[in-house]
Amino acid sequence: MERTLAIIKPDAVRAKNAGKIIDRIEAEGFSIVGMKKINLATKQAEEFYAVHKGKPFYAELVEFMTSGPVVIMALEKSNAIQAWRDLMGSTDPVKSAPNCLRRLYGTSVGQNATHGSDAVQTAAVEIKFFFPELA
Repeated sequence: MERTLAIIKPDAVRAKNAGKIIDRIEAEGFSIVGMKKINLATKQAEEFYAVHKGKPFYAELVEFMTSGPVVIMALEKSNAIQAWRDLMGSTDPVKSAPNCLRRLYGTSVGQNATHGSDAVQTAAVEIKFFFPELA
């Protein structure tokens, strides 16, 4: 079994799509081993997205991720990282396959409904950031 971090971003929570996304996660065979709804503080978002510091979109990303509540989840499944990335779809919702979460619930590259870890090492760091008890 593999674990990945998933975030339902403020745009999807604001649009009342979090429940639909969670239903889909479970329908796709993921186990939710940790879940919480929180408001990210600016410092927390800056630290979480530090890998992007210095990039043109960093400040906008931090501002967006602190603009409302998010749902943070640790998901478990065989090949969870790739399975979650496939379910999310492309960063650009219009480039995602028709039934992907970002195509269904995202509105732009910047507001694309979901986040997911991109590698085993990243997943471990991200899960520990939000769920130290699972590390």
